[in-house]
Amino acid sequence: MQNDLVVALDFGGTKIAGALVDGDGAILVRAQRPTPAQEDGETVMRAVEAVLADLAASPLWESAHAVGIGSAGPVDASAGTVSPVNVPGWRGFPLVERVHKVTGGRPVTLVGDGVAMTAAEHWQGAARGHDNALCLVVSTGVGGGLVLDGRVHPGPTGNAGHIGHISVDLDGDPCACGGRGCVERIASGPHIARRALDGGWRPGPDGDTSAAAVAAAARAGDPVAVASFERAAQALAAGIAATATLVEIDIAVVGGGVAGAGDVLFDPLRRSLHAYATLSFVRDLVVVPALTGTDAGLLGAAAAAGPRVPEGAARAGR
Repeated sequence: MQNDLVVALDFGGTKIAGALVDGDGAILVRAQRPTPAQEDGETVMRAVEAVLADLAASPLWESAHAVGIGSAGPVDASAGTVSPVNVPGWRGFPLVERVHKVTGGRPVTLVGDGVAMTAAEHWQGAARGHDNALCLVVSTGVGGGLVLDGRVHPGPTGNAGHIGHISVDLDGDPCACGGRGCVERIASGPHIARRALDGGWRPGPDGDTSAAAVAAAARAGDPVAVASFERAAQALAAGIAATATLVEIDIAVVGGGVAGAGDVLFDPLRRSLHAYATLSFVRDLVVVPALTGTDAGLLGAAAAAGPRVPEGAARAGR
């Protein structure tokens, strides 16, 4: 449905993806550039502009009525600014205002990448049809977002549902956020790999020390690799159970690169969740893999440009 066409931007520390997306969630045109993450802020913005220019070359561009952005955070959706941790040239960068101008005054909506993934899964993925859900991105970090009473709930600054910085080990290791024992400090991909290496696991001849390599070792039965994933699953389960107890979600959707480990992650995650989610109103909580895959950011940004992500998302030109 071209009359519902929107521009979607998925901004991350590695790549900037853009698309023209219709009202049914079909991606009709794509564009992508690498993120010059270590360059100055204007150089980064020029890469964003290049992606938008590639999209504008399509004859469908004129039919796009709004722009949605899902960005790595922190974001301040109330101000329309972004400060991605891995892009030092952007601190309080006015991305909404700049994109609004570049796109000819089109309305622009900004959400964090965890909220974008949540919007995508609620619209087109595993959380579709669920009124109360938690969606998680487990990758280099651990982020998330909430669906409450049938609507994505970004919160005042766009960071609601950020499960990665719930503390699940009060005397645990210091986290980059300043806290201790955070879910992210235990369950993110780099920390799964670090814990396996510290425990004596060694990579194969290719020298791959990623969480994916640890997952492969776990599938092959390596006990240290298995234990590292079990510890990650325990931390995720504790965070999910705490969230469910607070807001009564009935499904947790897990995406991101670490979720690609499959049963290596999900089997111990479900076992641990059974141990933590014991109260009657959370006992039936289910955990499932995300369905929108690498397009989650684009679909979530497109959802944000429409009526699907309400309060708490920064908007310009509306």
